[in-house]
Amino acid sequence: MTMPFEKTFPRVAPELLERAWTALQEVLSPGQVRRDEDTRTEYSKDESDSGIYPPDIIVFPESAEQVSAVFKTCQALGVPFTPCGARSGKSGGSLALMGGVAVSLERMNRIRSISVEDLTAVVEPGVITGDLMKAVEEGGLFYPPDPNSWQFCTMGGNIAENAGGPRALKYGVTKDYVIGLEWVLPSGEIIRVGRRTIKGVAGYDLVGLFVGSEGTLGVATEITLQLIPKPRHVMTALVIFDSVLAAARAVTAVLASGVLPRTLELIDDVALKAVDGRGFHFPPGSGSAVIIEVDGSVEEGLLAELARAGEICERQGATQTLVAQNEEQREKLWAARRGVSTALRALKPHKISEDIVVPRSRIPDIIEKLKAMGTELGLMVATYGHAGDGNLHANILYEGPHQRPLVETAIRRMLEMTVQMGGTITGEHGVGHAKRDYLALEQPPEVLALQRRLKAFFDPSGLLNPEKMFPDPKRF
Repeated sequence: MTMPFEKTFPRVAPELLERAWTALQEVLSPGQVRRDEDTRTEYSKDESDSGIYPPDIIVFPESAEQVSAVFKTCQALGVPFTPCGARSGKSGGSLALMGGVAVSLERMNRIRSISVEDLTAVVEPGVITGDLMKAVEEGGLFYPPDPNSWQFCTMGGNIAENAGGPRALKYGVTKDYVIGLEWVLPSGEIIRVGRRTIKGVAGYDLVGLFVGSEGTLGVATEITLQLIPKPRHVMTALVIFDSVLAAARAVTAVLASGVLPRTLELIDDVALKAVDGRGFHFPPGSGSAVIIEVDGSVEEGLLAELARAGEICERQGATQTLVAQNEEQREKLWAARRGVSTALRALKPHKISEDIVVPRSRIPDIIEKLKAMGTELGLMVATYGHAGDGNLHANILYEGPHQRPLVETAIRRMLEMTVQMGGTITGEHGVGHAKRDYLALEQPPEVLALQRRLKAFFDPSGLLNPEKMFPDPKRF
């Protein structure tokens, strides 16, 4: 059933699907090709709440050669095909909008190598991000990108969306650690781009082009990553405020002072209410909170850095600063932060999770405007996230489809305000399906046209992940 806010796209003709079903069974084993209703339903949605779009066929290749064979088969028949993995995305990027074939890379889940000497790792796209993080840390190394879904999201999805996370403030995002890729182009051609060395500037930066391309220019089947030594010490503090505006002002003050924590995470009043008591209890009377985390090799220096940040927060109105005394306390605190998105669903049945970014100095301004907008429209707005780099997860909570027109109004106003403040409509979730109509708010026609030409160059048939990223050229 199509919900009122879903868009309708052309579907593949039944006779063509039958041909595709037969052809795909010839290049894959029977257990790698499915079209039963349960599987179609399972692969019909992601975490974006932007609609339900069941693929007609789901395939599970286990090698680059099999991915290539699937792509070539779909191209030969003219059937659209959409890459997917854990389906933890927030922008609808893995939804099969036109049906056709969903190409799941989840079975390609091997960590092929970890080199302590070279500080590199080679992984397949179906590797769970958290499994990679744990594996490299066992060898004294560190993979910094840490999307909050790291316990179940995959490296292939992280590559597609250029995933970030709380530690991006100090360490950067996924693209800063990808140095090489085995890549299957929409045509099915397998190429290798990048390198296995830490430095290298030969030729165009095709790795940089492919990382963050949201499954529209091909897929990674092997990923080479650079690692860094694991920090010897980590210290974490929870700073309590009466209001989210005071907390937001404290974030900008800490950064202006020259202190650079590895995380500065903001939790507003709505998000705090949602997670309070779910394994972690905030002090009575808490109106907002900031998680400050520092790391390094000298414990005394970290204590001084954390103390300085705490003093700055106190001058901005912090009422308490609580320092985690052990790893168990740290994990409980971070489990609460990672659980915000899920916990918010207990407040309202539906939510849309946006991930806007504004200049850090404008964080208090955008939060104040978003709260006022929510009051005006009668919608609950939760604003939390990676405030240290200006990346806020602004969630709009609502009762059901009858409120969706109000939600769409709120989204457009939110993104317009963000761009007017010098920001961007997405920091890490991507454009995908959910935000394609808003990309023109930020990018001028000539830039959109250039990107469309790039897409057409790599995918002249337009069959790979269609109707994603770019707004309809007839409208924009």
